[in-house]
Amino acid sequence: MPGLLFLPELRGRPLQCMPFACGRRRHRSGLIRALALWPDAASVSFVRLLLPNPSLIVINTGARREPDGRRNHRKRNIPMATALKRPFGDSGVKEKFDAIVEQIGGIVLGKERQIRLALTCLFSEGHLLIEDLPGIGKTTLAKVLSRCLGLQFRRVQFTSDMLPGDILGTSVFEQKTGRFVFHPGPIFTQVLLADEINRATPKTQSALLEAMEERQVTTEGSTRPLEPPFFVIATQNPLEQSGTFPLPESQLDRFLMRITLGYPDRASEKLLLQQGDAKTIFDDTASCLEPPDVLNIQRRAAGVHLSDALLDYAQDLLDFTRRSEHFAVGLSPRAGLALLRATRTWAYLNGRKFGLPEDLQTVFPWVVGHRLRSAEHFAEIPAERLAAIFRSVPVP
Repeated sequence: MPGLLFLPELRGRPLQCMPFACGRRRHRSGLIRALALWPDAASVSFVRLLLPNPSLIVINTGARREPDGRRNHRKRNIPMATALKRPFGDSGVKEKFDAIVEQIGGIVLGKERQIRLALTCLFSEGHLLIEDLPGIGKTTLAKVLSRCLGLQFRRVQFTSDMLPGDILGTSVFEQKTGRFVFHPGPIFTQVLLADEINRATPKTQSALLEAMEERQVTTEGSTRPLEPPFFVIATQNPLEQSGTFPLPESQLDRFLMRITLGYPDRASEKLLLQQGDAKTIFDDTASCLEPPDVLNIQRRAAGVHLSDALLDYAQDLLDFTRRSEHFAVGLSPRAGLALLRATRTWAYLNGRKFGLPEDLQTVFPWVVGHRLRSAEHFAEIPAERLAAIFRSVPVP
């Protein structure tokens, strides 16, 4: 797992490749790359150091001058988890976001674009659908994402015999008190992994609808709120595989984005085979943020400015889907709101307080791909063809 090393301000001096010793082990990788994270911290630069599994980092707390004129640099070792939990403000947002992506990418290898999209979906207060073959890394991405963001995580393996009460919870009669006591289900968490959601029946799938839209659960006449931030990551296998139930359009529309992971590239797969089981690396992964930080990012991202010209461009895209002969049904206003939320978040995480057409174009295929169907056979449209179709819409 990549580590972090605190150094005094380098004042523009170049860094040289050098070995680094940690305890009794001498690590082969000595490449250091300055990231200049948290620039508001006085006289401290964060430097990314490629280490396999460090648990402590060194921080230089500054130098004080002794009575004899000598400068005494005070250093202390602190846990990595403590050092990573810094306030996530507006300064240096892109660098901080890149550091989080890089930490997750140390486990989910070769999937930087998918990691960025998943984080964008979370910070947009949306839910994520991952569709791909078994064994590609869908579950691993969900687990490491929740760990790095410091959120509570629960996993539900969906099967054909699962009932809604297995997700929402149920009341059990206790003889000692003579009353029914509600036992919350796994949905009462912050990150819920609905693994292989399309293997459950539509009745069980629909149990998530209220929670995803209203952030609350109603059962047995009582409504119980869910702890923010609440984020559903659902994985599904391709529909052509046996034992799957397709998600209805109303359920698909609740997901802000749908992404695919795909097979890793050759270099990433070789590194994965060399590392073997990533469980040890995952167990040592430190959290970068805490729940209040995630809520703060969501609030700041929602305040990103979108110009009237960009709003007109979004409306043109929505209107195009409703008039074009390529699509069976056009995009709904909810899809338009989801598109703008993702656009704001993508712009904010790239260090800007205003959106650009490029931000909208980047997130567009992943926000609308699962909401559109071909007019010919009511089938899904590949992302490449979808992008080609929308090139006919002029950009402001």
